[in-house]
This record gives sequence, C-alpha cells and structure tokens, in this order.
Amino acid sequence: MVQYPKKRNILCIDLRSFYASCECVLRGLDPMNVKLAVIGNLKRPGSICLAQTPPLKKVTGTSRCRLFEIPKLDDLLLVPARMKKYLEISQSIVRVILKYVPNEDLHIYSIDESFLDVTETMHLFAESEEELATIIMDDILSETGIPSACGIGPNMLLAKLALDNEAKKNKNGIAHFTYENVKEKLWPIAPLSKMWGIGKRLEQTLNNMGIYKVGDIAKYDINKLSKKLGIIGEELYHHSHGIDFSIISEPHKCKEKNYGIGQTLFKDYFYNVKVVMLEQLEELGMRIRMKQKVGRTLHLSIGYSKETGGGFSRQITLNEPTNLTDEMYTACEKIFDKYYDGRPIRRISVSIGNLSDDSHTQLDLFKNRLKDKRLAYAMDEIRHKFGKNALLRATSYQKEGTARVRNKLIGGHYKDIEDHPDYRAT
Repeated sequence: MVQYPKKRNILCIDLRSFYASCECVLRGLDPMNVKLAVIGNLKRPGSICLAQTPPLKKVTGTSRCRLFEIPKLDDLLLVPARMKKYLEISQSIVRVILKYVPNEDLHIYSIDESFLDVTETMHLFAESEEELATIIMDDILSETGIPSACGIGPNMLLAKLALDNEAKKNKNGIAHFTYENVKEKLWPIAPLSKMWGIGKRLEQTLNNMGIYKVGDIAKYDINKLSKKLGIIGEELYHHSHGIDFSIISEPHKCKEKNYGIGQTLFKDYFYNVKVVMLEQLEELGMRIRMKQKVGRTLHLSIGYSKETGGGFSRQITLNEPTNLTDEMYTACEKIFDKYYDGRPIRRISVSIGNLSDDSHTQLDLFKNRLKDKRLAYAMDEIRHKFGKNALLRATSYQKEGTARVRNKLIGGHYKDIEDHPDYRAT
C-alpha cells in the first residue's frame, strides 16, 4: 500500500515562450497573435532557435529547432536574442510573485519557471489554488505583458507534471493534479521522456525492461527497479505514484565534486585549439579560486567534427592540488599532445575535481607558488570589479581566441542587441 506524504499547496508557474514573449512586449506586439522566433545568431543558418511564440510553434510543430528549419513566412519575425532584457523582465516577475509568498517558499527553477508553496499564505488571497493561480497570472500579465501557465499539485512533482502535460493545453492555462487522480492523469503518460526527470537514455533503458508508460513503472516490482537502476529506480517508483518528498523551504545543498567548462567551436580547430584551452582554464581557475578551492584531478575532453567523428576524454592527477592557470594548462597540454591525432576539433571541455580547501600552499624550490597565487587572486578582484575583459592574456587577441566575445555573453547568448555582430546602429 502506497503511503502518501502530507499534502501541500504547490503552484508551478511557467512564463510561456518567455524569450519570444519578451521580444513581443518590447516591440508592442501580442505574443499570442504574432509569429516570432528569437535566434542566437541571425547570420548562422545552424544557430539555435531559443524561443517561438505559440502561433509559430503551431507551424513548426516543435519548440526546438535551428534557424534553417523555420519555414519562410511572409508574416514571420526573426529577432536576435538579448539576454540582459530577458533577465530584467524575469526579475520584475519575481517581484510580482513575492507579493504572494515569502522568499523561503519560492524556488526559482529557471529564468522562466518557478515553484511556489502557498500552503501558509493562500488564505490571504483566495479560497482555492486555482483562484490564487489566476490572480497571480493576471498580475504578471498586467505588470509585464507576459502570459503564463500554472500547474497545481500537492507536491513539486505533481505541480510540474500538471504544468507540462496539461496546463499549457488548457484554455485558462491551469491544471491541477492530485493524489486521487494519479492513475487517471499520470499513469497514461507516454513516451516516458514526457515524465519530468526521465531523459532519452533512461527512457531507452526502461523500454528495454518492457516499461513504456508511467503506469508500467507504478506496477513494476520496486526491488527489481532498485536492483537494475539503483536509487534512481526507487525514486522512479515513488514518482510514478505521484510521491515527492521535496520541501521548498528546506534548501538542498549539493556537495561540489568538480567544476567544468565546455564549448562548441564555430569552426574547425587543430593544434591552435590550445589557445581556447588556455582561455577555458583561465576561467576555470577563476571559478575555483572564487570558492577558495584547489583541485588535483584535471580532465580534458576533445570532440572531433561530424565529418570525422570521434574524440578523446582523459584525465591526469597532479602531485599537488592547484588553482593556478599555468599549472592546469601544463597538465592538460600533456594530455592533448599525447592523444590528439590531428583531426579537426569542434568541441573542447575542461574540468577539475578531487577538490579541497585552499588553506595552504605547497612551496616549490624552482618557483614562487605563493607569489603566483597572490597574483591570481589579485587579477580575479580586478576582473570582478571591472569585467572579465579588463584583464586578458595576449593569446586571447589572436584570431583563434574566443574569450573576448564569450565574456560579453549571458548563458552563451548576447546581452543586448548592440552586442550582436550583425547589429548596425542607425
């Protein structure tokens, strides 16, 4: 017999087609009546489409596509991304939401999605979750012009599933999943990748076990699931019954195991990729110094172009932990020189693990590591105050360098329209 935890009143609010809706509002357009797409870089046919308005989604049939895949329409608007504006609007919406819940009962899941625990505050504004959801959504629309949808549930899981699987399809943009209607609402969900927390690889594993919809998980032997999938199997079993023990007001602290940076390159690189590798390690060093950490295990991953395929991923463990760029670069260069076979490179990533606190420095007879560390921390302070481009290595000014451009981005995309390479002031 499944034992359900105490019911709470959770709202999961999604800002519909957020980037595209922001662009419509900024241009005085209605996002529900305009075919508009936000593109990472209008000059690249393969650039990702970050968002589409609902009318355009009906034409493309998908929310994820490339620029060249969007049909050429007479009434189509293609606009460049400007992340700074979207963040400002997102912050305005958070201020609206905080009228209805205290900080500790709000979990910002992403720039366009938030969980609200209204268990203790709902009675101040409404008699039901649906009524409160309508009030908040209307307030967001009135203050910012951004339409939204809301999933409601007794926990975060069911609220999220209500949002993803039903709310966005309903005319009022609201759906409510309860413990009582789990069999009706949750069990028929298929394919399994429509279930929050199940990706394509896990879906394939479950399919190989004869599991094709959520109801199949619920009816499966929990011991067999745990034996096959470990703790994930047990969690999936509980989720298939609508059970989630997460509490928004109880923050979860993740233990930091490693830090990493990855980058897909816009052109083929060969040995000159070392310039990008050095830039990534400079950024990586700054990140771990910010956390007052050092690491011993460095990992380098290289992906070759689609035409050749393949790549390599190797790691090296240092004798002494470090957060100094030059020491990390020397280690990664050894890996690269040993395993690189000359094929064109399109992806590179670096990471550092085996972390510990930066509480002491191992001295060296041949170099002043203490002085180098003080210099590194001083450079971090300058970059923090004046921006990352305030101090750059000379290699970043070579044509292979990418740091100067990437340092102007937010989330991998341009902050504002003036930063785009195809922008021309009029």
